[in-house]
Amino acid sequence: MGKMGDRKKPRGYIGVLIVMVVLGAVAFVLVLTYGKRLGIGPVGAVSTKYADALKVAMHFFDVQKSGKLVNNTISWRGDSALEDGRDANLDLSKGMYDAGDHMKFGFPMAFTATMLSWAILEYADNMESLNQLRPAKDSLMWITDYLVNAHPKHNELYIQVGDPVADHECWDRPEDMTEKRPLTKVTTSKPGSDVVAETAAAMASASLVFASSNSKYSSLLLGHAEDLFSFANEHRGTYSKNIPGVQSYYNSTGYGYELL
Repeated sequence: MGKMGDRKKPRGYIGVLIVMVVLGAVAFVLVLTYGKRLGIGPVGAVSTKYADALKVAMHFFDVQKSGKLVNNTISWRGDSALEDGRDANLDLSKGMYDAGDHMKFGFPMAFTATMLSWAILEYADNMESLNQLRPAKDSLMWITDYLVNAHPKHNELYIQVGDPVADHECWDRPEDMTEKRPLTKVTTSKPGSDVVAETAAAMASASLVFASSNSKYSSLLLGHAEDLFSFANEHRGTYSKNIPGVQSYYNSTGYGYELL
């Protein structure tokens, strides 16, 4: 698997990175709106820098995409993980890798979709003015397509693809990886109200994003959101307590916030 001694890959935190994306969008809007009033100048130069930062942030999502890439603009990225989910007869090839890893962690990916959805809902006009609204919505759909397929049954949600121990020892490209891709899920016997409710939030907020442009897809997402919330609420439990193996990566101490 292309090991380099005993060195480990750093754990990726894509959820933190998306917060930076959102903050960048917020800062851009504030500069455009209040720059002159706050004495920031020249506003044009400052706003251009934030605009560039937003474009780079949107570019980041394209770099992280798994699956069969569509309209790929990243010369050094190609199709990868095309058989993810095959062991469960599911197509889990899409979604996004966790920063420098080949792992797909459902909890931070759902959080990413939630935050990206609300950034679009709040700042769609500003993103559109920079030609970044379409890339943002495309990246959001890349995640929600994965989340829809990860929820094949009422009380079942696949929350992880890959073996994090094997992955963190491996330095190959996702296009070349040969390691096994085991699947991890939460069920009524091993509930995870935190990750399930966060996924419901991602689906619900994304349904608002696509409500006017793709009503059929919006309804699909809303149906999954309602179903997932029922699962999270009726079968309560913390996913990292019921699946201890995730504690070293994306631990959770409760589920109240996500249910709320």
